[in-house]
Amino acid sequence: MSTPQNFLPPLQVRERSACMCSRGEICSSFASGHGLHLIQARLASATPSEWVDAIVERADAATGELVVRTLEGDAHALWNATGAALEAAPGSPVALHVRYGVLAVGRTQFNVASV
Repeated sequence: MSTPQNFLPPLQVRERSACMCSRGEICSSFASGHGLHLIQARLASATPSEWVDAIVERADAATGELVVRTLEGDAHALWNATGAALEAAPGSPVALHVRYGVLAVGRTQFNVASV
């Protein structure tokens, strides 16, 4: 005898996949700009030559948007839902791993999305 499969209607599936940070709680998604996944952090650590130093130009804690400028002069507009804009004040030094979307502010790392 086989076990019947549970069927979830599309609406219920969408509700379950909604990120909790949109409700002011801890981020429950690993999509770009949300929670930093362990594998993402390890891949960034395994490729140290791809980190670039940058300075924060703008940080808006209300929207989660940041603009960082590398020492070579390239500007990167970023977004993060987990508080990177609170930690990275304008003028502070950061490191950015563009390939894996990781922003390091001191010893804290954030998953960032390019805007």
